[in-house]
This record gives sequence, C-alpha cells and structure tokens, in this order.
Amino acid sequence: MNMRGWRAIVLAVTGMVLTASCGYAAASYSAEIPQEELVGTWTSSAGTSLTFSKEHTFTGTGFDKVEALGCANPETLSTGRWAFYARAEGHGGTVPDETATRGHDLELSFTEDPTCTVWVYLFGDAEGPSMCPAQDPDDGCPRGGYLRRDEAASHS
Repeated sequence: MNMRGWRAIVLAVTGMVLTASCGYAAASYSAEIPQEELVGTWTSSAGTSLTFSKEHTFTGTGFDKVEALGCANPETLSTGRWAFYARAEGHGGTVPDETATRGHDLELSFTEDPTCTVWVYLFGDAEGPSMCPAQDPDDGCPRGGYLRRDEAASHS
C-alpha cells in the first residue's frame, strides 16, 4: 500500500476515535444528582444565575449571556419550569418528567417564550456538580457557560 493509502486509513481511524470519544465524554463525566442537590442557586462566571425550587419552577437572570441558548430575545427570559429527563415508559428514549427525582440532565422551559426549551446536562461528581445549557453535550460548554452551585446562596 502506498503512503496515500496509509494516510487515508490513519485519518479515517482518527476521525472515528475522536467521534466516539467525544460522544462518550459527556456520558463519562455526567453526574446524576438528586432533586435536593439541584434546588438552590447556580451561577456562571459569565453572569448567568439560576435558582431552582422543589416545585419545579426556576427564576434566573443573564440568559442573554448563554451562548447555547438558541432562543429569540434571551434578555427577556427570567422564569419557567424544570424537569429531569427520564426514560419514557414503553419507549427507549428519555423525556422531561417532573415526577423524576434525580437525573443526569434536565430541561428548562420558559414562561416568557413557551417555544423556548433548553437542555442542560449535569457533570462532575456528587460533591461538586456543574451544569451546562447546551444544544449538544458533545460540543462542550462555551467559556463562561458552566454554572456551579452557589453554596452561600443555596444554604442561606
């Protein structure tokens, strides 16, 4: 086999490995957290703040700073409902389910724009989970997009 043939094989194998490893990255770093750990305030260095209640509502500020939001007029968004994703009975996929008490990811739906829903994945470990609003977890979280629990605000 000539050098061009080997180069094509190496490039194809490298592409498959990178694609597979990126897909597994979100799963390998995902954190399953219970509702009690989600409830409270989460903040990002970019200036986004989300406060989750046990009644499955949230309030927030700075949604215009979330690059992956993809909603029209994010500066007007401030309230909504949240739900963990859970396996749909009789189906292989997952759906937002407000009866789920723990999860690896959740959905935010906004009161101000019912067509705007955002998928948020949870990652890290149980002692220090983080979250990232994203359209695809394989894309990673944009700089300043990570939200972390604000321990002072959550326990005051």
